[in-house]
Amino acid sequence: MKNLLITGYRAQELSIYDQKHPGIPYIQKAITAKLLPLVEEGLEWVITPGQYGVDLWACEAVIALKKDYPDLKLSILTAFMNPEEKWKDPKKEYYHNILKGVDYYGSVSKQGYSGVWQFTARDELLFRKSDGIILVYDEEAGEASPRYFKQKALQKHAEEGYRYISITSDEIQAMADEESYEGFE
Repeated sequence: MKNLLITGYRAQELSIYDQKHPGIPYIQKAITAKLLPLVEEGLEWVITPGQYGVDLWACEAVIALKKDYPDLKLSILTAFMNPEEKWKDPKKEYYHNILKGVDYYGSVSKQGYSGVWQFTARDELLFRKSDGIILVYDEEAGEASPRYFKQKALQKHAEEGYRYISITSDEIQAMADEESYEGFE
């Protein structure tokens, strides 16, 4: 696999409203754990839609991995120009700091938000440009925005062998439990 899409929950879907939430490092550790073997197998590009939540936390994980794997590249492909335009300043600053570590940044639509068609076009491009997906999503926790990505990825898997890798809330919780267990030793 050369190109990997990573996406999942938006921050508000997880009741995360700032970067200080204690769950974010565990989400990043789970992403890194799935990424490492792929990078060692020759993964070249990680692509995200760049939305606030799993997408940007995955970007942080990739930027950290690039220190040991300098050939690994990171791309954000947004649905429209300036998606952070209406965000509050701390979120904007966080986003702009992440953009400093991105190798390619682009928008499917060269205008601001004008309709849902921009997300559809972006998602089609993301699937077309990737060989597989890491999806942070747990249906048992309730339906949320990543369900579309799961449906599309599983369909593409059945038709073309597209690689589908999931990260569930149980896996993230196991990372947190393991760390707190290690703290007791």
